Amino acid sequence: MICTARVNKPFIIFTGTPQGPWDALARTAGVLSTRPSCTRSLPYSLITWLLGSCLLLVSAVSQAWEASIERDALGVPHIYGETDADMAFGLAWAQAEDGWEILEETLPYYRGTAASYFGRDAAVTDYLIKWLGFWETIESDYERLLKPETRAYLDAFAAGFNAFAAKHPERVSLDVLPVTPQDVIAAHMFRHLLFYGFEKPLTALRAETRQFEISDAPALPATAITLGSNATAIAPSRSLDGSTMLMINSHQPLTGPVSWYEAHLQSGEGLNVMGGLFIGAPTLGVGFNEHHGWGATVNQPDLVDVFVLDIDPDDENRYRLDGEWRELEAFEIRIKVKLWGWLPWTVKETGYRSVHGPVMKTDHGTYAIRYAGMGEIRQVEQWLAMSAARSFDEWRNAMALQHIASFNFVYANADGDIHFIHNAMMPDRAAGWRWDQYLPGDRSDLIWDRYLPLESLPSITNPPSGYLHSANQSPFQISAEGSNPDISAYPMESGWPTRMTNRAVRGLELLNADSAISFDEFSDIKHDNAYSPDYRGYRYLALVADLKPDSPEEAEAIALISGWNLHTDKQNRHAALGVCILLEEWQAERSQVAMPDARETLHQCMKSVRDVSGRLDPEWGSVQQHGRDDRKWDAAGGPDTLRAMYAERLDEKDDHLTVVAGDGLYYLIEWTADGRHNIQGTHQYGSHMTDASSPHYLDQAEDFSREMMRSPGFYPENRSTISRRYTVSGP
Repeated sequence: MICTARVNKPFIIFTGTPQGPWDALARTAGVLSTRPSCTRSLPYSLITWLLGSCLLLVSAVSQAWEASIERDALGVPHIYGETDADMAFGLAWAQAEDGWEILEETLPYYRGTAASYFGRDAAVTDYLIKWLGFWETIESDYERLLKPETRAYLDAFAAGFNAFAAKHPERVSLDVLPVTPQDVIAAHMFRHLLFYGFEKPLTALRAETRQFEISDAPALPATAITLGSNATAIAPSRSLDGSTMLMINSHQPLTGPVSWYEAHLQSGEGLNVMGGLFIGAPTLGVGFNEHHGWGATVNQPDLVDVFVLDIDPDDENRYRLDGEWRELEAFEIRIKVKLWGWLPWTVKETGYRSVHGPVMKTDHGTYAIRYAGMGEIRQVEQWLAMSAARSFDEWRNAMALQHIASFNFVYANADGDIHFIHNAMMPDRAAGWRWDQYLPGDRSDLIWDRYLPLESLPSITNPPSGYLHSANQSPFQISAEGSNPDISAYPMESGWPTRMTNRAVRGLELLNADSAISFDEFSDIKHDNAYSPDYRGYRYLALVADLKPDSPEEAEAIALISGWNLHTDKQNRHAALGVCILLEEWQAERSQVAMPDARETLHQCMKSVRDVSGRLDPEWGSVQQHGRDDRKWDAAGGPDTLRAMYAERLDEKDDHLTVVAGDGLYYLIEWTADGRHNIQGTHQYGSHMTDASSPHYLDQAEDFSREMMRSPGFYPENRSTISRRYTVSGP
């Protein structure tokens, strides 16, 4: 979650900020990486609850929704409504059953009221929400920009949460009701900023000195750093038997507000789609239907621009633009902070905006921020259109809406088409400037006001190689040579990523080596747990392996590293030290700092491995374990392997690391040449997100750790025994 040290000097720190080689495994595959660490307030009094329920019923008296929910043997909800809105009501109800507490504790963050519930550590998030003006934008544009059918869908979705809370007051602990459709929009606006790295330039601005020069016009280096996720598509020309195959494997934290929740959504209006979404989200983020499917991976091109304002020396609230002085727009930011117990304290700050965007005043200058998706509230409409699409053309039309600020997408369908797009709301910038640096704020010709059209983004359909593999790498190296987008065809001002992850290098290596891929081989590629010797980090590992030992213990450690086969299978006795060494390089590269001294890393990793396991050569499965609470299973894989596992030592007394991020909900999908549709998938824990007493809290974890998949029951005939059928209605 996001924390702060000073209310009036906002900056962003993730609670999972790594502090050492083992800690760095944790919470690195996503953002908002854990459920908020909050002290929950006392439950409502009965009178307050009844009053709130009455108000809710009065506000919704003119509308009613009904949905049926079928829970399979694993508790996964299959939701049906006569209309899309009915289905949305049922989706919210199912989410609330399985994770109300997650929704309840994240709503205040999206509203900018978190500090009044959780204290001063939450104040920076409140500041950020209000500084960016989310709620003013929602208020002005909700009725104007959103389609009536979208508003009807969101009305039903919000009503589902409220109806559940009214029926189950024992689950309600915070006075956040009612949930509103606008809350859903705010959540999309806020979450997406963090996925594409919005916090990085803000953190740089909070440094004691200016971190970047003001641009002239040299060539643009790529500086984006990506986090996690895999998506791979295989065309009939590359498969053993003419099948089309798709891997959907987005990496997220395993718990909390952006951990994957699985659902199957159907309506009488034609919607029929299954996949993953977050608690509080009204639509799928990744998914499939009988015709096609899509996976998503994080991308982080340069989507944020910082302008240095030329401030009037006689008036700090005036800035120069095109030779004339302009007045900064001032507005009040009020943050209510819970100090202790019930005692509130309201902080009043003055925020500022220029024509560029929100303004930050610092000791080394006054800066304005302009970012992709600024003022955009229609993300949910594109996600809905992607889910509703029944053909490649309809899916591409959904992508052409361009309401989603980032994410790569990999697509495949039953007709044999495969497709990749480096999607982004990419600013259409003036040519020649170094947009990765700061920009002069006194020129209006640099204030972009439109985005590149979809056809101007890196993409490829049906490449000659017959495969596409996206693993947070350069969009110009997602297939074999001759099958990639050509970087020279795209504007360099966009800051396209050029780094390669191990998952990218290793995945392309395996796909290149197999010209006739079977479904079983596709599964083997997904679960591959090795590092490639061509991966960037291997060079650093070799530096450590080439050290001359100064002691018998160093000699033992260096021998283990030198003898490592680069795999992270459960029985591997070399992997603990090897992963730790690679992790140090990975963390330095991600942070864009100098590589640590090789011998210092060796000593640090020797200590870390001994501290956890008591020896230098433990079996990797005894070190890395999957599960939660007191139930754990040995797990293969590691950070930045295709079998992505990011783990940390949750308690200093633990003799193991617990996987906290990486592989979660994932699917392997096959459309065969003879018309069959084979779907296999798994979830890291189970369908119930918060209740340890639920049979579905951990019922998939052991199979997940053993890399065993099951049919997710998209087709009723493949559905496991039904555990429960019921109807929900509201308001």
